Amino acid sequence: MSTWLVTGAAGFIGANFVRLASASVEARLVVLDALTYAGNLENIADLVEAGKIEFHRGDICDIDLVNELFGRHRFDRVVHFAAESHVDRSILGAEPFIRTNIQGTAVLLAAARASWQDRQGKPLFLHVSTDEVFGSLEPDDPPFTENSPYRPNSPYSASKAAADHLVRAWHHTYGLPTIISNCSNNYGPWQFPEKLIPLMILNAFDGRELPVYGDGRQVRDWLHVEDHCRALLAILAGGQAGRTYVVGGACERTNLDIVQRIALEADALLRRSPGSAAKLIRHVADRPGHDRRYAMNAMALQRELGWRPRHDLESALPAVVRWYWENRAWADRIRSGTYVEYYEQQYGARA
Repeated sequence: MSTWLVTGAAGFIGANFVRLASASVEARLVVLDALTYAGNLENIADLVEAGKIEFHRGDICDIDLVNELFGRHRFDRVVHFAAESHVDRSILGAEPFIRTNIQGTAVLLAAARASWQDRQGKPLFLHVSTDEVFGSLEPDDPPFTENSPYRPNSPYSASKAAADHLVRAWHHTYGLPTIISNCSNNYGPWQFPEKLIPLMILNAFDGRELPVYGDGRQVRDWLHVEDHCRALLAILAGGQAGRTYVVGGACERTNLDIVQRIALEADALLRRSPGSAAKLIRHVADRPGHDRRYAMNAMALQRELGWRPRHDLESALPAVVRWYWENRAWADRIRSGTYVEYYEQQYGARA
């Protein structure tokens, strides 16, 4: 049986990925996660307890630990999610992003190279990255593609761009079989509550203000996390080493539109008067260097590997809002302690 190392699988996208993979792929899944602020073992605890995945708590920057895992398991696949990923946090302090996203990726690449030098078969290192490495689009610009130039604008996106370059260099210099995927904004269950969609959902439930950066006209291409995870499985099954694949939902919406839709869905779910939650919208000072628009052209992925998104935002958002209502205890446990301190620092209001 094939053995996969999945880093960062206690986080949002990683947790959804191992849930899908454990149900659909004949592979032994070994998870490595440091369980920092956004890594929550509760996201995958049922899979660990059922023996569907093997969990190791540890840092991808720990060379000895990473080499020991590679030596013990002889991985066929590495699916690399582990990253510091929140732009606002990178603006407040870039060092953890540089350490985890750049140094940690280099440690994994070195371990994979050492392990796979004399390896039979076709191992593969899939590095999961972001559309933010490409910078910001003007309103009439065509969407990003696999050939778009790198123009990162935040410490977060710069650190991910650096990691992408390392992955590409290890392929071209050492022949390491690598693939890079760059995805658009994800939404769905298990997302950390400081991200836009779960933050607004939970605040709308509680009657708290809905803080929107600047004029709220920033455009994002929204991709349901399940569609993203299906794309990654398709890449792992049929992707070509050395390639980059962009993954997007073909669903461009402004941040303000997203918040207004969430407000309507929260009112409907809680049987409140329409417009009640929308009154909570508050425009706050824009964050430094805020990218104006992202969009992705995923036609290469569709054409070559037959993947297409199955969810559209309008039909999927009500189910996402309901999931956060039904799992409020999970969210409340996260929104305590250091998260409260961060929220106050970022938005000037209590969580």
